Amino acid sequence: MTERKQIGKILLRQRALTPDQLERALTEKKGGRLASRLAAEGTITDLSALKALSEQHGIPGIDLAQICLRLETLDLLPREIAEKHLILPVLMRDDRLFVATANPREHKVLDELEFVTGRKVYPYVALESSLAHVIEDAYGKKARGESFYVGAQCPQAMLDKLRIDRTGQPLDPDQDAGEPDSERVLHGPGVVVDDEVGRLSESDDIEEQDFDNLQREDSVVEPIPEDQLREPSVPPAAPGAKTILIVDDELEIRKMLSRLLARAGYRVLETDRGVTALRIVKEQTPDLIVLDAMLPEVHGFDVARRIKGSRRYGHIPIVMVSAVYRGWRYAEDLRQTLGVDDFIEKPFTLQDVLARVQGLLGGKEPSEKPPPSAVAEASAEVERALAEGIEAYRAGRLDEAVARLRRAVAIDPLAFRLRFQLGLLYGRKGQVFDAVSELETAVSVNPQHFPAVKNLAILYQKAGFRNKAVETWERALALAPDDATRLSIREHLLRLL
Repeated sequence: MTERKQIGKILLRQRALTPDQLERALTEKKGGRLASRLAAEGTITDLSALKALSEQHGIPGIDLAQICLRLETLDLLPREIAEKHLILPVLMRDDRLFVATANPREHKVLDELEFVTGRKVYPYVALESSLAHVIEDAYGKKARGESFYVGAQCPQAMLDKLRIDRTGQPLDPDQDAGEPDSERVLHGPGVVVDDEVGRLSESDDIEEQDFDNLQREDSVVEPIPEDQLREPSVPPAAPGAKTILIVDDELEIRKMLSRLLARAGYRVLETDRGVTALRIVKEQTPDLIVLDAMLPEVHGFDVARRIKGSRRYGHIPIVMVSAVYRGWRYAEDLRQTLGVDDFIEKPFTLQDVLARVQGLLGGKEPSEKPPPSAVAEASAEVERALAEGIEAYRAGRLDEAVARLRRAVAIDPLAFRLRFQLGLLYGRKGQVFDAVSELETAVSVNPQHFPAVKNLAILYQKAGFRNKAVETWERALALAPDDATRLSIREHLLRLL
C-alpha cells in the first residue's frame, strides 16, 4: 500500500487525477500496479503514468507503442523469464543493453541479465499492461521467423532508417536493415522523464572548458600501497618473482589463493573490486590475473574485456573463475568473446588452480612481455593521438577528434585523460550513453577528479536516471573545490530530490 500511496501523491502533484479519483483507486481491490492500471482504464494518460513512474523509480519511462525492436535482441532473454518478470530487451549496442521493465526494483533479475550477457544493463520503466502485450506479441513474431516488432506509433523516421514498413517487412529485400541509432531510440518521443529532471537537463550541459584544460598531472592517481593489496599473513616475495593479481569479492577465497600462490613463489596482490583491479593493472602490470566473473561495481566480464582489448595490457593471461555457469561450452564462449586464457568452475581444488597458473606462466619468460621500447612507442603514439584529437576539437572537427581519441583508447584503455576527454567529446556530439560509458571508466580510474564526476552526474541526469544522477552529484559535492561550488551543488541536489 505504501508504494501505491507514493505513486498516488506523485499523480496528484502532477494534477493527473483528482483526490476523489485517487481515493477510489486506493480503496479498490484490483490487481496490478496503480499507475499502469489507471492508464489502462483511461483515468490518466499513458504520458502521465510514465512521468509518475519515472519520478517514483528515478529512471526514464518508455512508451512501448513508439519502439521498433530488432527481434534478434530477444535471444538474450528466454521468453518464460520475460513473461514471469515482465522484462523486455529493447536495444543492444556494443557493451550496453537497454531493457523495459514493469518493476525496476527487481534488481536480482537485472543483475543476472547483466551477468549472463556481459553487458551493462540500463532499465527503463514501462506500463505493466503494455509490456505484457508487447512481450507476447514480440516473442510470437520471433517464433514465426519475423525480424522486427513495430509499435503502433513508431516514428516514420525510424522506419525509414531501418528500411522497413509498419508490418516490419523490408522495403528493399536486396539491402540489410540499418542499425537503429541508440541516441534517437532512447531520447526520442517514446522516452519520458519526470518534469524536474527534464527541466534540469535542458538547463545543464557538460562543461567543455574542462576538455583542453586537463593537464598530465590530473591523470596521476596516488598508487595504492602494496601492503594494502597483500594478505597480511603472506610475506613479500623474492625479488624478480612473477606477480599474480587475485580479484574476488569472497574474502576466504582470496586468502586461500594468496597463501597457495605465495608458497609457490609468486608475488601476490589481491582486491575485491573490479574498479581497484583496473588501477592495479595500470600501476603494477601483473604477470597473470585470477578474476572472478561476478564482482560488485565493475563486472568481471568488463574487466577482462578492457584488459584483453588493449595493446598495452592484452598480453596478461586471465584465468576467470565462476560459481554460476559451468561446462566447456561456457568456457569456450569466454575464450572467444572476452579472450580469457582459462576458466575454472567454483568450487575448485587448490591443485587445479596452481596447475593452471603454472601452465600459463611456466613457459613464459619476461621477454615475452612487450619490450620497454614497444611500451615507450605505444605511449608516444597515445600522446600523438591525444594531441591530434585536441587540435581537431579546437578546429571544430569533432568526428576527427573522436576518431583520434578512440585510436588512443585502443592502445591504453585505462588512461584517464583519454577516457575523460573522449567522454566530453561524445557529450558535445549529443551521444549521451557513449559519453556516460567513457566517463564511468574515467571515474573508475580516477575517482577523485571533480570535473569527471561532475560531468558524469550531468550526463546521468540528461539520460533521465535521477537516482544515478543524485548519487553522482553527492560524490561531486564531496570533491567540490570551493564553497561556492558546494553551495551550487547542494541547491542542485535539492531540486533533484
